Amino acid sequence: MLQDKVAVISGGTRGIGFEIVRVFLENGAKVVLLGSREETILHALNQLKQENESYPVIGFAPDLTSEEEMSNVFLKTKEAFGKIDILINNAGLSSSTPIENYTMEEYDSLVNLNIKGVFVSSKVAIPYLKETKGVILNTSSMVSKYGQPSGIIYPTSKFAVNGLTLSLARELAKDGIRVNAVAPGITETDMVKNLSNEMIEPLIKSIPMGRIGTPRDIANAFLFLSSDMSSYITGEILHVDGLARS
Repeated sequence: MLQDKVAVISGGTRGIGFEIVRVFLENGAKVVLLGSREETILHALNQLKQENESYPVIGFAPDLTSEEEMSNVFLKTKEAFGKIDILINNAGLSSSTPIENYTMEEYDSLVNLNIKGVFVSSKVAIPYLKETKGVILNTSSMVSKYGQPSGIIYPTSKFAVNGLTLSLARELAKDGIRVNAVAPGITETDMVKNLSNEMIEPLIKSIPMGRIGTPRDIANAFLFLSSDMSSYITGEILHVDGLARS
């Protein structure tokens, strides 16, 4: 579905992001994965090469909020693979801190990565995506619709991601660039696996499909929205959470 497409994927070293990288490679894409540390990037690259040593994948550890560092990433990507078709802004921080306990440092960390990182990466990528009539996809969350009972800056940042997605889709449609977001529900990541059955069982009971999502469920949504099969979809927040809604 993505034969010879070139994708840059942030937060690509673990969890949902790593599964997106894997699914894209399986579907013929060339991938640049971005992570926060060199050691996690090397670990992810080694794991992928063990699965298929011919996978066309490289990695970098930029500051996603730095226009200079992200410009360098996209320049190196084009040098390596010739073009850029897809940007996936997946990196982010979550929070469950009660509002009385929030520090300004935690607030700034969440807002900088979850909002500024998406803004900067998208801004720098746009000239490349204009050349290929490319795609920007952002990772939102089910809490961008429902909120959450603690850690309010996380859902607030995802509300902002939704607003950026909708507005940028309108702004870039004239250039042939599509902009969408995927809003995962409860997903079987390492963090969720470490939760007790007492916490997990009520969550599962709240989902009509009777299970939590897998990283592959979420990655497949990114695959569809990155492919030509979704060529007439833009400005969409696709909820992948097993819930039935009117």
